[in-house]
Amino acid sequence: MTLELVIAGAVFLGVFAVATIVALRIASWNHATAEDRLDALAHSGGGEAADATSPPRNLLVSALKPEKDKALVQYLNRFFDVRLLLVQADVSASPSALVVATLALAVVGTLLGTIAPMALIVAPILAGIGGALPAVWVYFKRRRRLALFERQLPDALELLSRALRAGHSLTEGLHLVGEEMPAPSGEEFRRCFEQQNLGVKLQDALEEMVERVPSMDLRFFAISTTLQRQCGGDAAEIMDKIGRLIRQRFQVRGQISALTGEGRLSGIVLLALPILMGVYMYFRDPNYLRVLIEDPFGQKMLIGAIVAQVLGAICIKKIVDIKV
Repeated sequence: MTLELVIAGAVFLGVFAVATIVALRIASWNHATAEDRLDALAHSGGGEAADATSPPRNLLVSALKPEKDKALVQYLNRFFDVRLLLVQADVSASPSALVVATLALAVVGTLLGTIAPMALIVAPILAGIGGALPAVWVYFKRRRRLALFERQLPDALELLSRALRAGHSLTEGLHLVGEEMPAPSGEEFRRCFEQQNLGVKLQDALEEMVERVPSMDLRFFAISTTLQRQCGGDAAEIMDKIGRLIRQRFQVRGQISALTGEGRLSGIVLLALPILMGVYMYFRDPNYLRVLIEDPFGQKMLIGAIVAQVLGAICIKKIVDIKV
């Protein structure tokens, strides 16, 4: 009977979490019509309609969109800028939806852990894993987007250099890159063009783009562009040199990755082997592993092993992680 109640509670909380996320999503759809009109206005200057397939990511939409979860965002900003993190990851969810998903998955993990044997140890672990899933998903999505932007940046700078040599201004070149390049570089350059087109200084627009895309190569581009506009010089040549420098860094980074591949693979095997063996032994003979978990000396050994694993992972990362 107790097991049935636990399963019923887990199902109820899961349905409640899904319903809450759907409700938050529907609430954001209430402003979809106004956002589409603002998107069409910003893209066409009040004339033609914007492409229906392009997402509303212009300055007008972001500036006039109603502030939601202001108190929650202010509280989370004490630890980290969650809204900026979501923007960098290109996630349209609000901070409240991320918090609700985190709490819901943590509760579901706790309830699922109570069903398994040794619930006092398994339940907190599953709760931590479930609660960390949304943050881990946002982190990897952000990392993949930034890596893709860095790979596209040399082509974007080459296109900008050709536009400058063809007689276009720098702002027209930014617009051309925004229209021709795919996402995410095209989206960021287009947003930068829209910002300066609506009255924001180009230097401020470039600084905001660097904040949305924290890339050292993009920072080089922003600083070089600002210095060129203040001191003069051949902007097209500057773009070519930055693009060439970025390509050379990619080449060196690839060589380092090939040379350190053995060390990274060894680290993965050494870190994963104890965990996989523990899981195998638990399912093969739970009583054999229970001594390690329930005995006080075994618990100290387990804590020491976890600390040694973490220190080993840090050391291996320091060895194979070579900055370029």
